[in-house]
Amino acid sequence: MIVIDRQQIDRAIECGELVPHFQPLVSLRTGELQGFELLARWRHPERGWIPPEEFIPAAEKDGWIGALTRALLQQSFCAFCCIQTDSILSVNISAVQLHDLTLPEQIHAIAAKCGLPVQRLTIEITESALANDLEQARKTVAALKEMGCKLALDDFGTGYSSLSQLQSLPFDELKVDRSFVGSMIERRDSRKIVAAVVGLGQSLGLCTAAEGVETHEQAAMLRWLGCELGQGWLYGQPVPVGKLDEVVAEIKRKVAAGPPPVVEGLLSHTTLDRLPAQRLAQLQAVYDGAPVGLGFLDRDLRYMAVNRQLANMNGRTMAEHLGRTVQEVIPEMFSKVEPFIRSALRGEAVSGVEMLKPSPDGGEDRNVLLSYEPARDEAGEVVGVAVALVDLTLMKAAQEALRQSEEHFRFMLELLPHIPWIVDPEGRALAVSRRWLDIAGTNGEQWKGFGWLDSLHPDDVEPTKVAMQQAFQTAKPIDLTYRVRSSAEAPWRRFRARGAPRIGPDGKIVCWYGCLDDVKEEPQS
Repeated sequence: MIVIDRQQIDRAIECGELVPHFQPLVSLRTGELQGFELLARWRHPERGWIPPEEFIPAAEKDGWIGALTRALLQQSFCAFCCIQTDSILSVNISAVQLHDLTLPEQIHAIAAKCGLPVQRLTIEITESALANDLEQARKTVAALKEMGCKLALDDFGTGYSSLSQLQSLPFDELKVDRSFVGSMIERRDSRKIVAAVVGLGQSLGLCTAAEGVETHEQAAMLRWLGCELGQGWLYGQPVPVGKLDEVVAEIKRKVAAGPPPVVEGLLSHTTLDRLPAQRLAQLQAVYDGAPVGLGFLDRDLRYMAVNRQLANMNGRTMAEHLGRTVQEVIPEMFSKVEPFIRSALRGEAVSGVEMLKPSPDGGEDRNVLLSYEPARDEAGEVVGVAVALVDLTLMKAAQEALRQSEEHFRFMLELLPHIPWIVDPEGRALAVSRRWLDIAGTNGEQWKGFGWLDSLHPDDVEPTKVAMQQAFQTAKPIDLTYRVRSSAEAPWRRFRARGAPRIGPDGKIVCWYGCLDDVKEEPQS
């Protein structure tokens, strides 16, 4: 590693060896270009390209970081004005510069000279830059903000800032460090840190951006978590000024080709049209207002959430559920439901399980319908179980009451001297009194459909069809006679069939109701 002194840097600046590069920043949901981040590169005549992690620390330590920054800003601001885009340019400011009260004035002067509106600038500040002298940093930050620049907190989660600092300083953007993004697919703790940073940023009304996005899987997971912007090799490597227009054109081509690819195995990102806080409020309203009991169990079978309906069904308050296990809350049911919950934890959805549940008030057992659905995180891992419980007791009681009512009605019909019948609009039998079975000598289901016509006298079948067809076409009442007998040895009996149509709301015939009257017996022909 070579030693870098002030003379070398002066020569590098004078000879144009310090070259600004630009890396695109895009919308994770649409792929559209949002801006570029300015990155410093040193094209050394002997060593070739020197990475910034080698010369930036030296610049800060030896006091030439200001000269380096001014040289880069002069080149980049003028170049950025020439590209065909109105995107944002992000500029990193070191901890040393943040405590320079003249910094805002310097940035404003260079931007004005190049014709670049300061409203198109985002100044990125690292967490560590706030640690040494927060009050001095606050003054510089306030001046930059007042000037019209946007502010981003860079590398969040790796430095020393507290939440109070994040809340008190006027940041517009929160950047997720590449170290978490790069390992979030393989490591659950990284995923949770990214999720927490994104959720915190959006709950504070800050735009969130992820650094180091290199794969479609990372991009898809970030979209699902609600992160808005992405930066990394997936969208483009840092390029010099001469290739900026090519990068802009390439990103536009990708956007025109269609939305980002869907990655199998990761949860859908179609629910990200709202910020997490808004989605949470919407879901909470649905959750509380659902007419069924709903709850969520963690992997240890503890209730993490319940709605009022489920709490009432279990005979406990909502607070008495939270943090307690299923066995503690409903011990009388645990042995029955545990196998289904375990299945859901293995990733198997269980639905439509009907069983009796003891009533919480000591009354009769309740009929309930249970469902257990595995809940997965952004990587598809099962993190708990969603519970749904429907009380079927009232429905079962209504069904039983309806059954008994139908039996009573049928019994009353059997006592009437008439023989009731129902046919559809085309004449197919739908219902008939049991007395018809004895009169017509039919068994089982023979009478259904057009089977009832088989019991008529052969000479009466066609006239009956014609008469009914005329009635069906005109919707006039049916009034006809035909002969029926129970067996080949029995005499024919003449019956009078009368009926009227039931008209639906649309004016069409729904069915025909009618009855048969025994007219007289007649000798067998």
